[in-house]
Amino acid sequence: MASKYVAILRSKRTGTLTWQLLESHVAHLKKLTLEGKMLLCGPFKDNEGAFQLISADSYESAKAILESDPFILNSYYQKYELFDLIEANPENNWLIDDSQTKTNIDTT
Repeated sequence: MASKYVAILRSKRTGTLTWQLLESHVAHLKKLTLEGKMLLCGPFKDNEGAFQLISADSYESAKAILESDPFILNSYYQKYELFDLIEANPENNWLIDDSQTKTNIDTT
């Protein structure tokens, strides 16, 4: 079963975006969406970074997907962080019984 990974893209090289780069980035996103690998993405309103929610079988696969993005390949975004997401939802009771949640509870 695929996991979800959150990518935060930062350090944008403002003033370097071309129509060609934008079109190749959008084509990449469309392909990943059709494959079920890109679940959600977009820039932040402050125009300083962007977010991608990736579905992949492993951290390494998610990293490869992210690094194949033309925005990363062409250093439009010079830095990124990639996180393995533990999704909280009704099916898992919002992680109330999750071991990580229990570890974080202050019992004093």
